[in-house]
Amino acid sequence: MNFADSEIVASVLSDNYEVCLEVKKADLILINTCSIRENAEQRVLKRLVELNALCRKNHKVKIGLIGCMAARFEKELIAEGLVDLVAGPDAYRFLPLLLDESYQQPVNTILSTIETYDDISPLRFHSNGVSAFISIMRGCNNFCSYCVVPYTRGRERSRNPETIVDEVKQLIDKGYKEVTLLGQNVNSYQWNHDVRFHDLMDKVASLDKSLRIRFATSHPKDLSDNLLQVMAAYPNICKSIHLPAQSGSNVILERMNRKYTREWYLQRVEAILSYMPDAGISTDLIAGFCGETEQDHQDTLSLMQTVAYDFAFMFKYSERSNTHASKHLHDDIPDEIKTRRLEEIITLQQQLSHKSNLSDIGKVFEVLIESRSKRSDEFYSGRNSRNKVIVFPKSHYKIGDYVNVKVDNCTTATLIGKIVE
Repeated sequence: MNFADSEIVASVLSDNYEVCLEVKKADLILINTCSIRENAEQRVLKRLVELNALCRKNHKVKIGLIGCMAARFEKELIAEGLVDLVAGPDAYRFLPLLLDESYQQPVNTILSTIETYDDISPLRFHSNGVSAFISIMRGCNNFCSYCVVPYTRGRERSRNPETIVDEVKQLIDKGYKEVTLLGQNVNSYQWNHDVRFHDLMDKVASLDKSLRIRFATSHPKDLSDNLLQVMAAYPNICKSIHLPAQSGSNVILERMNRKYTREWYLQRVEAILSYMPDAGISTDLIAGFCGETEQDHQDTLSLMQTVAYDFAFMFKYSERSNTHASKHLHDDIPDEIKTRRLEEIITLQQQLSHKSNLSDIGKVFEVLIESRSKRSDEFYSGRNSRNKVIVFPKSHYKIGDYVNVKVDNCTTATLIGKIVE
């Protein structure tokens, strides 16, 4: 989401600024932020201090904070002189005004019920020219008890599907081979009660059979059979679903206000595999939520074993201010217990990921070449339909080509193979 929003910001400012790749040469530095976890916020605050020390010698440099942290830190950051302007995630259109020297109020953190930036063509400075992100909805109405998103990004609203389809067409014309549809809960997309997420996926996937379609992130309660049927029907829709569980305990799920049970979640997993037996499933997990007992933790481990996730994003619970949990629940799990439980979750997931990758040895996958490998310029890197990263030696093919790769080795995180004709 932050990559996509940053490209919108770059487009909004394109009349007066161009993207600069070196911090020391910049006239304007904007940090686009996330408030989901405390660690992310602390990294941003540390980075602001570093940027001030590095760049304030040049008094022409302006530093701004944008995104989810804006409303949470606007007063103290302005007062401490660490930033010159603050803009929330719905205020990017106002950035030229906030940057105007004559404007006396360099802060806008007002949340909107209608803003989707659907008329702004993103400046894709992050892109490899092959894959692109498209934001199709913003905000969230779920109010999970631990989550700050409804308070930092506002209520849920969806883009006009015609603008999404037009953006995809423009990307196809420019030679892009893959798009990822984004939203806080992307499968709750709905336009005028007529177009739901599975309808939108059908529209996008039918534009060009050579264009790969991905999406993130799904909420389990909104994962419909209609969507699974569309995914199964189109070969160019990747067979990968990120389905955040957060916990395997019904007690904790209710306390989190997740609006589903463990049993419901497992039924959704069964539905995924019934339509797409080879689908990849990944998840998010939180260790040490308020009141979590050892049995609750064991329930999470058993859920992981039952589903056998391909990979997971795993975190210790950190209390976020102004959430329901911060006001009504007690963060009563000692940090050493959170750490131990998280380590057990990570260890198990590494085993599951390695087992999943070992099962792919000897198989051939269609891979879109996305970039050079991070570890060696002699290798390419790409992903298969299940969202698994595969690295393989270069040949006469180039970035943006589809190739068939036979897997002959793996690590816990990566498949390793060779191109086969």
